[in-house]
Amino acid sequence: MKIIVPMAGMGKRMRPHTHTTAKPLLPIAGKPIVQRLVEDLAAVAGEPVEEVAYIVHPSFGAKVEQGLVAIAEAIGARGSIHYQEVAHGTAHAILCAEKALSGRIIVAFADTLFRAQLKLDKDCDGVIWVNKVDDPRPFGVVKRDEQGIITEFVEKPQEFVSDLAIIGIYYFADGERLRTEMQYLIDNDIKEKGEYQLTNAMENMKRKGARFKAGAVDVWMDCGNKNAMVDTNTKVLGFLNGDASLMSPDLQRVNSVVIEPCFIGRDVTITNSVVGPNVSIEEGARISGSVVRDSILRGGVRVQDAVIANSMIGERASVTGRALDLSLGDDATAG
Repeated sequence: MKIIVPMAGMGKRMRPHTHTTAKPLLPIAGKPIVQRLVEDLAAVAGEPVEEVAYIVHPSFGAKVEQGLVAIAEAIGARGSIHYQEVAHGTAHAILCAEKALSGRIIVAFADTLFRAQLKLDKDCDGVIWVNKVDDPRPFGVVKRDEQGIITEFVEKPQEFVSDLAIIGIYYFADGERLRTEMQYLIDNDIKEKGEYQLTNAMENMKRKGARFKAGAVDVWMDCGNKNAMVDTNTKVLGFLNGDASLMSPDLQRVNSVVIEPCFIGRDVTITNSVVGPNVSIEEGARISGSVVRDSILRGGVRVQDAVIANSMIGERASVTGRALDLSLGDDATAG
């Protein structure tokens, strides 16, 4: 089994946080999104993972690449790095890792997390995980028959076709076959909405006899923007509530209350404050005279005499005075 993780996007919807950190490396409950994704996939793969292939932008740099390889090695797999310099669609992104496209593969885009008992059915050619949404227009969607077999793929339908949105996690029994179909799109310049779409490759496979099943997830957690990140952080903390690893033993708490679930990293000091629930605080943060709830605070943050909610505050940023619903980048100041 191999895991393919396209993550070369520049994360424009997550700015200012992605000016200094690639979006999949932003933390959810103390771990980068991509690490949680890879660990969750490895846990449900049903067999050892041989390789984790990451598709990144060259600007991410050597330090990020080394961290990604380390995530793969931590689950007993080999990590490989592949580059996508210009975004030309989902099929183009996956094909950038063409050397890894062989045998059984899971493709998972690194801006989504899930909770499910994924079943990699061996009696079909692939499984596409979907979730019912209120507005399917921003998504690729599927239609399926009574047996759960997909009958049609449609990319971002502007007229209603289905409310079963593809969440960005796929299983393919034959990576070479997928690679051939994606290469066909590019060789023949077959685009939809200006890009080479994975849904078109899967539709071609289906026309040639491939059988795809629609899989369901219990919880789908998006990480596409600040509000979604904060909401996903809340959900993951809820799943992990009671896990001793969430709370660093060296927390310095003075006349303060921590309402779980929270993640609190090393060397954090909380003075005359109420923190939680649903707060993640990374290493070296200092909070004084404040109330913080439903938020993500990166490393080295300083919060004083403030009320923080539904916020994401970048590394070494400072907040003083009353502040609600913030999205502050690294080294910023608000007050």
